[in-house]
Amino acid sequence: MVKCEWLWSGYARPQPEVSGLRTFTLTVLGTTDLHGNLFNWDYYLDREFDDFAHNDVGLAKVSTLVNEVRAAVGRHRTLLLDAGDTIQGTPLAYYYAKVEPITRTHVHPMAAAMNAIGYTAAALGNHEFNYGLDVLRTFERQLEFPLLAANALDVTTGQPAFPPYVIHTVWRTDGPPLRVGILGLTNPGIAVWDRAHVEGVLTFPGLVEQALHWVPEVRSKSDLVIVAAHSGADLSSSLGDQVPFPENCAELLAETVPGIDAVLVGHAHVEIPERFVTNKVTGRPVLLTEPLYWGKRLSLMEFDLRFSQRWELVASRSSVLTSASVEEDPRIVRLLRHDHEKVVSYVNAHIGTCSAAMSAARSRFEDTPALRFINHVQALELAKSTSLPVVSLCAPFNRAAAIPSGEVSIRDVAGLYIFDNTLVGVRLTGAQLRDFLEESARYFVSVDGPGPFSADEVSADVPDYNFDIAYGLSAPLTYDIDISQPVGSRIVGLAYGGVPVADSFEFAVAVNNYRQAGGGDFPHIASAPVLHNQQQEIRQLLIDWVKAAGVLNPADFAGSDWRLVADGTPVVISTNG
Repeated sequence: MVKCEWLWSGYARPQPEVSGLRTFTLTVLGTTDLHGNLFNWDYYLDREFDDFAHNDVGLAKVSTLVNEVRAAVGRHRTLLLDAGDTIQGTPLAYYYAKVEPITRTHVHPMAAAMNAIGYTAAALGNHEFNYGLDVLRTFERQLEFPLLAANALDVTTGQPAFPPYVIHTVWRTDGPPLRVGILGLTNPGIAVWDRAHVEGVLTFPGLVEQALHWVPEVRSKSDLVIVAAHSGADLSSSLGDQVPFPENCAELLAETVPGIDAVLVGHAHVEIPERFVTNKVTGRPVLLTEPLYWGKRLSLMEFDLRFSQRWELVASRSSVLTSASVEEDPRIVRLLRHDHEKVVSYVNAHIGTCSAAMSAARSRFEDTPALRFINHVQALELAKSTSLPVVSLCAPFNRAAAIPSGEVSIRDVAGLYIFDNTLVGVRLTGAQLRDFLEESARYFVSVDGPGPFSADEVSADVPDYNFDIAYGLSAPLTYDIDISQPVGSRIVGLAYGGVPVADSFEFAVAVNNYRQAGGGDFPHIASAPVLHNQQQEIRQLLIDWVKAAGVLNPADFAGSDWRLVADGTPVVISTNG
């Protein structure tokens, strides 16, 4: 086991009695957005995980960090929390939801690992709902700690459908017991993103609104109040006016709701080692921290408390620990190696061949066979349900996706489509489709000429999954994106089969369920009439297509229906990424 030098150099030891007052330091550890990462393994590349910063991932590494902290300060002085998004995001998560679904006897490997590590409580994330409520409830029953969500309400009763909070008592304080209240809050966007699973069953009011209701009750029973919130710190939302509550508002929560001592932040996939926010009612500081996603970091919060009549918080601080500094916990490896190996075997199963290598590396800047293949398969499926001209939309989800020449495996194809989205078909007019593509073109900044530019010079602060590219099935859908023009006036020459698209012309449009539900707040799409929704996973459609065809030939998907231009001249991007 690798010893960590930070244990005593950056750590506050439990404090002795001062002037007859009892003192105690509680250490609270936190993870978030684990997304099915159990081991330090990249299932798409079939090798140990690595990224440009040489981070490591997975609960097995987190377990080693937790063990080190507990050995340093005493297990009885620590709690371990999670802020959600646990059971979706890797082929391992998909396998145990869809291929070999978890049962009462087969425990989800993420549940087994978290139980073995000894979590105190966890908040629900929005991705917990992706596989439906039956899978979520089975996962919940397998946990040996509570899964919290004060703002996931039963539509019929109006009451929380999951425990809103838990009071954990720390007994060994060398003084009176310390009561720690842990409130869980999830994201209101679930009502949009997973409408198919929750509509008519659950409703999701805002984090601040529900915290105003529940924190006073938790505070009355606790000496210390910590919120695990699956909501980013900085106020923002991709939901537009679809719900009346912001997607990301953890800092607003800390400012607005009196009685909170700290917030473990999730959902935004950013790293916040330590941030203090002043509550506007009490004037007291509230500690915020968010560890980097996938188990790359572990948040470490320390609370110095003093007993006088009751425990009072004197000071707090936080930092993050990196999982790349330690080895995987051999106990977790032994416990779940078999589950992992089953998934490795599954994703490496050969399903066909590819006549030439096919990469998605440049799909953000030019029309590539990789994304045309995705759009083609989506469009083919939708065409079975409509007589309208079919257009398909998809985004470059994975810049690293590449299908090699020769034998093709499930993991090769799955790498093109790393999300568990399903196919939806809607009806849009030509004018609505143009508006949609204008919104997509926000992905780029404005430039003065054709370049050459680096990728960073033309890319705005928009996630890749919010840049949708269009494709026509029976005839080409052609258009230019002129990034010398302002946002809203960039789609030039939109035509179908060589004929300019009239505003009233109608298309059947293939999209994923995230986009159709309003994800990204694109115009028209969420309110468009639905033509097709059979809950078909797009990734599985791609896999099934390769299995049926036997051979994937990138030349069959060659074309240049859309271009990135500046005042009509093609823009040159001098990068392979």
